[in-house]
Amino acid sequence: MTLDWWLTYLLTTSILSLSPGSGAINTMSTGISHGYRGAVASIAGLQTGLSIHIVLVGIGLGALVSQSLLAFEILKWCGAAYLIWLGICQWRTSGAINMNALASSMPRRKLFKRAVLVNLTNPKSIVFLAALFPQFIIPHQPQVAQYLVLGVTTVLVDIIVMIGYATLAKRIAGWIKAPKQMTLLNRIFGSLFMMVGLLLATARKI
Repeated sequence: MTLDWWLTYLLTTSILSLSPGSGAINTMSTGISHGYRGAVASIAGLQTGLSIHIVLVGIGLGALVSQSLLAFEILKWCGAAYLIWLGICQWRTSGAINMNALASSMPRRKLFKRAVLVNLTNPKSIVFLAALFPQFIIPHQPQVAQYLVLGVTTVLVDIIVMIGYATLAKRIAGWIKAPKQMTLLNRIFGSLFMMVGLLLATARKI
C-alpha cells in the first residue's frame, strides 16, 4: 500500500467517523452524564465493537452479512431495538448531574458493555467496511498486512473523533446547573437515540 493510497483512506474514514451517528450520540450522552472517565470506558467499548467488525470483515464474515438479506435484517432489527431501548431509558432519566451517584449506579464496565453493543449491532458498519476495505486492498501485495493497516487506521481515527465528542460533552456538562436543564438534555439525547434506531430500522441492504 502506497502512502497516497493510505492518505486517501485516512481522509475517507475521517469524514465518515466525523459524521454523527449512534457512537457519537452514545459518547456525548455518556460524557455528560458520567464524566470524562465514563466517556473513556464508552469509547473503549465502541472501539471493541468496531474491531470485532474489522476482524469479521477480514475473515470474510462481513461479506456474508453484506450479501445475506436475512443476516442483515436480523442484525438491523436487533440494533434498532437496542438503540430505541437506550433512547427510552435516556428519556426517562431526570435530575441534576451527580457524578458520584451515577458512577455507583452504572459502573464503567457497564458503560463499556453498552458501547460494545451499540457498535456491534450496527449492520451498516460491517456492510460499509466490507464494501470499503476491498477498494483499498492491492491484490499483488500481502493482504493481511494491508487489512491490519486499514483496521488500525480506522480504530485510531475513530478514537480521536470520539475523544473530540467527549471533550465537547464535558464542556456542555459544565453549563448545566439545574435539574430541568439535565432533564431536557436527557430527552434530547433520548430522542436522538430513538431517531437513529428508527433510521436503522428503515435501512435497506445496499
